[in-house]
Amino acid sequence: MLAPWTHTTVLLKEAVEALLSDATAVGGGTYVDATFGRGGHSRAILERLPGDGRLIAFDKDAEAVAEAARIEDARFSIRHQSFAHLGELPPASVAGVLMDLGVSSPQIDNPERGFSFRFDGPLDMRMDTTRGQSVAEWLATADTQQIAEVIRDYGEERFAVQIAKAIAARRQERGPISTTAELAELVAGTVKTREPGQNPATRTFQALRIFINAELEELQQALDASLAVLQPQGRLAVISFHSLEDRIVKQFIAGHSREVYDRRAPFAAPKAMKLRAVGRVKPGQAEVDANPRARSAILRVAERTGEA
Repeated sequence: MLAPWTHTTVLLKEAVEALLSDATAVGGGTYVDATFGRGGHSRAILERLPGDGRLIAFDKDAEAVAEAARIEDARFSIRHQSFAHLGELPPASVAGVLMDLGVSSPQIDNPERGFSFRFDGPLDMRMDTTRGQSVAEWLATADTQQIAEVIRDYGEERFAVQIAKAIAARRQERGPISTTAELAELVAGTVKTREPGQNPATRTFQALRIFINAELEELQQALDASLAVLQPQGRLAVISFHSLEDRIVKQFIAGHSREVYDRRAPFAAPKAMKLRAVGRVKPGQAEVDANPRARSAILRVAERTGEA
């Protein structure tokens, strides 16, 4: 039985409407929920999807896959894989791809997953607990420079060097850090100033989670794969929650929304653009008031052009 942690899906109506803009008019087609989570978007897509449609979901979290098994709909299937495997689908076979990035509320709120400094638990943070190193295992062996680079690059933390040195010193004096409370306390004792209302450990926890799950690298792989699997006029809808993710998505859409000229062949015809930017949506105040975790969300939507 799954633990009773709940998840409120962000930008639910907006994302589904963007993804299924013409689904009812042109028939079914195959759609992809690339980050199933707890299935909020998938269930809403299935409600709107015509009878001959199909929905394929991806998620590397075993608990998410278990939740997906509760959906009794022959049009639905899930793969226990990261969305980095999106490119394994047949070329030009998909009418729409939805990506809801980041970590879900059940992951954050379950102390055993180790994602949050608000609860004491094992310092894990893996989205797929069946493989790879936990954060605790990585911190036990990484050198000071590696730790500092991760916290700086993935957390945009200006005290990254000081935090890395404190982690290394703690490891030498008392052994490796093994719990979220230990890490949060160490960071709080190292970071002397912070933005109002933000826990000193916020950026460090974000950085370690993104790094240990290779989130930005997998996002880039999934975005690249979307160009191959989307059919002409197929939609790409991506919800991001922090600046590093959104920057990648924004640059990806912008980079493929213009013709590309080869400077080595100035008289050759340009390569046609592969995407058309459709829009950018942020949650309304009512949604933010009801779900504070929505406040940083941004939905970007693009459409595959007719050129393969």
